[in-house]
Amino acid sequence: MNGIFDTAVNAFRVESIRKRLLYTFMILGIFMLGGLVPVPGMDGEKFTTLIRQWGQLGSIMDIISGGGLAHASILSMGVSPYINASIIIQLLTVVIPALEDMSKEGESGRKKMDRITRYSAIGLALVQSCLFCYSTRSALNSSLPIWLNAGVVVVSFTAGAAIVVFLGEKINDKGIGNGVSMIIFAGIVTRLPDMVKTLYMKCVDISGSIENAVLGTIVGILVFVVVALVSIAIIVFVLYVQNAERRIPVQYSKKVIGRQQRGGNRDYIPLKVNMSGVMPVIFAMSLLAIPSIIVTLFMNDTQNKFALWLKTEFSGSVYYYVIYFILIIAFTFFYTAINFHPVEIANNINKNGGMINGIRSGKPTTDFIKLTAYRLNWMEAIFLVLVCIVPTVIGILTGFENVWFAGTSVLILTGVANDLIVQVEGELEVRSPKGFLEDLTIKTGRR
Repeated sequence: MNGIFDTAVNAFRVESIRKRLLYTFMILGIFMLGGLVPVPGMDGEKFTTLIRQWGQLGSIMDIISGGGLAHASILSMGVSPYINASIIIQLLTVVIPALEDMSKEGESGRKKMDRITRYSAIGLALVQSCLFCYSTRSALNSSLPIWLNAGVVVVSFTAGAAIVVFLGEKINDKGIGNGVSMIIFAGIVTRLPDMVKTLYMKCVDISGSIENAVLGTIVGILVFVVVALVSIAIIVFVLYVQNAERRIPVQYSKKVIGRQQRGGNRDYIPLKVNMSGVMPVIFAMSLLAIPSIIVTLFMNDTQNKFALWLKTEFSGSVYYYVIYFILIIAFTFFYTAINFHPVEIANNINKNGGMINGIRSGKPTTDFIKLTAYRLNWMEAIFLVLVCIVPTVIGILTGFENVWFAGTSVLILTGVANDLIVQVEGELEVRSPKGFLEDLTIKTGRR
């Protein structure tokens, strides 16, 4: 805790880092204020009632939007269109060779992929806005022509999604942290008081169900303390795994250049256990919500048995969690396969005269790194499943289903906060005299 506090204090002492942090907070503040701007032509109370009737789906989308969905704000779409567009583009990258080649073009290719993802997100936002308008048409303002009213609502929702994408990119360019993750982080933080309030009310209900007032109060306090301690234990466990890494030792050969001897030192390649972060969970949630979205938007009033099963049973059934389990594992391996490149790591080791102990250079080194990452993927997938599904199942069994999102919330909050701290510490290390000298030593190769 003292280390985190010292990092925050030192960060604000460095002018460049302080400006980037304040810029990030300013963008998040604009996002939160935008969540309070209502959509014109929409009855907010009716819209909120309809969203609450969506159940778990409405809760997911409201949290991702930072609470804007429940308030019928122009930012009701949140980052969900951008996340869905990212999933689609990354899937197409594997299938379409042109996109795959573009992703390997370095910085220019990344900018092109970001541009494609941005435009795809706005297109999906337009489609999603039309669906939202259709499903909540009973909340439209009847004082205007229906076509004009619907057009205003669709344009407002779509423009709000474009604003969110713009804000996220501004954080990436001039702030600190990943823009999309920071926006989701801000949305969850704003919901923490509601989660605590829900837990408190549940404890009050448990206390009131016991006839003896004194005993009921004690039981309520004990339940609150136990849940709080379990939450702290989950946070500590998540932080431990997120910071854990597998270090592959590398021995660099000695080189004599002129009269100086360089190299010959030992180093390591750090492979994080939680290599994919929280993205597999977000991808799985977004994909798993599609059936509920279809039923809610188009089949809400139907008596079709399959539609009713999807709406009432699937969201909390064994099938739901089994599919959730499979999707988390699948996206963990998929996300790592796209973003982790063992061939490049092996080539860099070979170019710098390095060698993994007991492993020949070239393909054996690549295969060793790939196998190590594959084994870590299984540990990461099991970790994500434990954090996301186990608290939910326990909540259902114990009657705390209203805080079902707590496991995923902890994962997102700790992941984003941890990445932010690591990035700030890296900035501080480079800008400090010691870090500057170490960085200069690495670049020049002198000791």
